[in-house]
Amino acid sequence: MYIPPTLAELGRVHFIGMGGAGMSAIARIMLSQGLPVSGSDAKESPGLAELAALGARVYVGQSGANVDEADTVVVSSAIRESNPELSAARAAGLRILHRSQALAAAMAEDIVVAVAGTHGKTTTTSMITIMLRGAGVDASFAVGGTVQGLGVNAGHGSAGVFVAEADESDASFLNYRPQIAVVTNLEADHLDHYGTAQAVFAAFDQFAQLLPAGGVLVACADDAGSAALAAQSAATGTRTITYGFADDANVRLLPGHHHGLLTTASVLLQNLEGSERTLELRLQVPGNHNLSNAAAAVAVALALGVDAQRAVEALGTFSGAARRFEAKGEGRGVCVFDDYAHHPTEVTAALRAARTVAGAHKVHVLFQPHLFSRTTEFATEFAKALDLADTVAVLDIYAAREDPVPGVTSELITRELNKPFGYAPDPLAAVARLCAGAVAGDIILTVGAGDVTEFGPVLVAALTSGDVHG
Repeated sequence: MYIPPTLAELGRVHFIGMGGAGMSAIARIMLSQGLPVSGSDAKESPGLAELAALGARVYVGQSGANVDEADTVVVSSAIRESNPELSAARAAGLRILHRSQALAAAMAEDIVVAVAGTHGKTTTTSMITIMLRGAGVDASFAVGGTVQGLGVNAGHGSAGVFVAEADESDASFLNYRPQIAVVTNLEADHLDHYGTAQAVFAAFDQFAQLLPAGGVLVACADDAGSAALAAQSAATGTRTITYGFADDANVRLLPGHHHGLLTTASVLLQNLEGSERTLELRLQVPGNHNLSNAAAAVAVALALGVDAQRAVEALGTFSGAARRFEAKGEGRGVCVFDDYAHHPTEVTAALRAARTVAGAHKVHVLFQPHLFSRTTEFATEFAKALDLADTVAVLDIYAAREDPVPGVTSELITRELNKPFGYAPDPLAAVARLCAGAVAGDIILTVGAGDVTEFGPVLVAALTSGDVHG
């Protein structure tokens, strides 16, 4: 079992790749806790500028000299051993922590709500944070994206409750010590790390086993993987609260109603001592998947003893998280949205949400596959998900942490598509074609975990002016 160091033991903390969403969140928290923080990244970014304004020493570009004054160095799985700062830190014998270990240290004194799952972590973590703060619980939080309404991805509160997104991609979520563990769903993913689906399931089983006596597992009853985990945990004596549309869910959703970006549903609290009642949920974000995320938040409120009615009312103020069906603008009556979806299940959820918003109008998609390994594993499933759109342009694969794999291209997906456009090696040509085919009332959605998000403003400008400029 990993035992995190105390904050006092960390000394001066340096983050390699501090501009990333996960790293910047932890750096922000540590600055608010009074630790001296420095960090570097390959290029300037608004996130780096914000951290500098909060008191961090920021370096643009990476050099071994940047860690000269550090006592502890924080890295993510994306940092390679050849990184000059990591090499210098090892040579100097400095304490080196994975970002999850650093976050574990930052929240060691709090009641930890750790939100895990193959999909929906960022939105659910954001919802829980907004809900708790709206219900009067000043929770600390660290999220993998900016929480709309708060304008930041991390914050330090006074309530002694810490809500954290728990990343399973490299099994680092096993470094946390949650009192409440949320599992939104459990599917095969990140097989570049795990190798097999069985290894993924085993990691989530270990995650649930991290709960102490009296801890609570919150799990989705609609997802086969998380439902099985809930049943297994309950059988060993762990307190479990389930949620979803399933008839036996403790926080049960009735079929929702969709009105553009507005989503409503009744929520039944059942088989919970002293909590049996019906609540009305009203969200400012679309899709059944967001109703499910909100139900998870209500379950967390129950686990923490927060009044469920106050929790539901607070959820009504949630307006979204960055890159989760985020509105980017409008031109010629065509609305442009951006979504981080990078697994077939997530793409399906995003496109179904887009359908509820577009109504009788069309949905056009600019999709960028993320990782060669994921494209190889799920090409057929991606094609099936993308067929929910009316037109689809598929960009080249965003490699992220992987090296190219011979023969693995986006055409593995587009060969199986049944909708117009297909493979689009020229992004600006794809933008022009999508804009030309869109009419007032349609939606254009950029989808993927890579730099496809940068084309949202390009699409809006092209729709407005008729010219495409990258």
